[in-house]
Amino acid sequence: MSIIQSSTADHNGVSRNDTMTDWLQLISAEYRELPDLCLTKAQVRRLWNLDGITSEAVLERLEASGFLRRTRTGAYIRAGA
Repeated sequence: MSIIQSSTADHNGVSRNDTMTDWLQLISAEYRELPDLCLTKAQVRRLWNLDGITSEAVLERLEASGFLRRTRTGAYIRAGA
């Protein structure tokens, strides 16, 4: 195993990239299933039991990809909804 690989694995051997991909897939699937879903950052953290850093990273990536957008109040909704 390379130094890069070992530095990105947690104590269970799961890489952070794999975990991020899993969260991106799960959260985007929930927004597809519930098109009117509208959640704040705090609600995303509580709903999926995420830490602040992970929830921030997931939301940033989903917003940057154009899948989610922020409302005027700062909540996240599916883009085009």
